[in-house]
Amino acid sequence: MKIFEIILLACLIVCAVSVSVTKDLLTSIVIFMSYSLIMCVIWVLLQSPDLAITEAAVGAGVTSILFFVTLKKIRAIRKEEQDEQKEG
Repeated sequence: MKIFEIILLACLIVCAVSVSVTKDLLTSIVIFMSYSLIMCVIWVLLQSPDLAITEAAVGAGVTSILFFVTLKKIRAIRKEEQDEQKEG
């Protein structure tokens, strides 16, 4: 069991660093979701199911959905600006 915890912590560190380094926003969001899910498993191993449920709901669920919606809005705005520049 100790080896599994070490693997999870290593994956957690890799996710945290790769979110900062990644240039693509969509990839960063997916990595952030995996970070939240790994953190959820760690909370379960620490025998804190209430924190695990909260992490899964807020971290991987609501926050990721808000990031996806924001990314969609940003790309939509950029597309409209590009269309206006082509017309003008």
